Amino acid sequence: MDNPENTNHNTTVAAWLAEGQSSQRDMLASLQSLKTRSDTPFNIIASHRQNRPEIFEFADSFYLEPSLNPLDDNEQPIPEAIIPRWQFVLEQAKQHNVKVLLTGRNGIDYEAQREAFSAAGIRLLTGATSVAALESIDDKFAFMQHCHLHNIPVADAWRFDNTAELDALLAEHGHQPLCVKPVTGIFAQGFWRLDSGKEEDETYDSFEHLYFTEEKKINTDQFLNAYTNSQMIHERPIPMLLMPYLSGQEYSIDVVCEYGEVLAAITRHKTGKIQHIGYERSVMDVVIPLIKVFGCDGIVSVQTKADDAGQQRVLEINSRPSGGIGYTTHSGVDLTQVGFSYWLGLTKKPDLDDIIQKITPCQVRSIMTSVMIDD
Repeated sequence: MDNPENTNHNTTVAAWLAEGQSSQRDMLASLQSLKTRSDTPFNIIASHRQNRPEIFEFADSFYLEPSLNPLDDNEQPIPEAIIPRWQFVLEQAKQHNVKVLLTGRNGIDYEAQREAFSAAGIRLLTGATSVAALESIDDKFAFMQHCHLHNIPVADAWRFDNTAELDALLAEHGHQPLCVKPVTGIFAQGFWRLDSGKEEDETYDSFEHLYFTEEKKINTDQFLNAYTNSQMIHERPIPMLLMPYLSGQEYSIDVVCEYGEVLAAITRHKTGKIQHIGYERSVMDVVIPLIKVFGCDGIVSVQTKADDAGQQRVLEINSRPSGGIGYTTHSGVDLTQVGFSYWLGLTKKPDLDDIIQKITPCQVRSIMTSVMIDD
């Protein structure tokens, strides 16, 4: 589906944001704001596998991406079996004189076709510059091993694929606070703190874990029982990680980067419902070499957490913009605009030291909003 406005595809360049996880709407709104202040015109294109008018309203043109799984029975997307998603996007991007494409959630599929996009003059932003790097980022166990290899302070992790392996790991590491999470996944799906009841002066209540599920805590024996007897696990094995639970402050870091170089970044951490936005140098001392090691490219997000000694340790890289990248606008530095104004050729290459000076630390509270979707 296309809804182009008056667009001169031959002379006006365009930026394309493909389907993302949760920040596509905010980023498109930032680009529209940038467009109103720019002396150089450009067009903004969005695409998604679902019909998402609340996203598309911030685009000049939009498309439904090919998909066999639109997640909505009322939609009739182009079947991916007929044309691959990357090919569909590439063909339309050529027609719209697209200069920059941020791939969002399907980066590996696009990355495998980097040469084709480069040949069309399109700056492809997948989060890295090779399929191998993206696969290493997505596989949290491989990611942590790679960090260890390059002396990046990272959380420890031990992989298990069955109950016997988990039992052996618990016997070896059960003397410390632990947690579990899938080898691959997003939005903390499958993450649980394990409560062994061994913590000094702390009692545990299994029903409390079921009642206050936002604490993401479960009794270790009950997790073992659920995991061992899970029909889902028997039918579709899910590689998991057992990890030490780090007790310190957790940070989310939004990063604009190019071929492993950090061009701009903003750190944030939560206390209750409040996001604290700024630039923590101790956190960035870990993030900057991490981005270099993985050759990150585009707009990515990093999670770190402090151990008992206060050392920030890397938890993961997400090769896509975070859901909270829109918060950066309140700091005086809109990272979406910083990145795209450079990649579109509107401004010179960002300098991290200059960006740091422009960041005004602030506190942000997110609020729920709504939009009406016409029939």
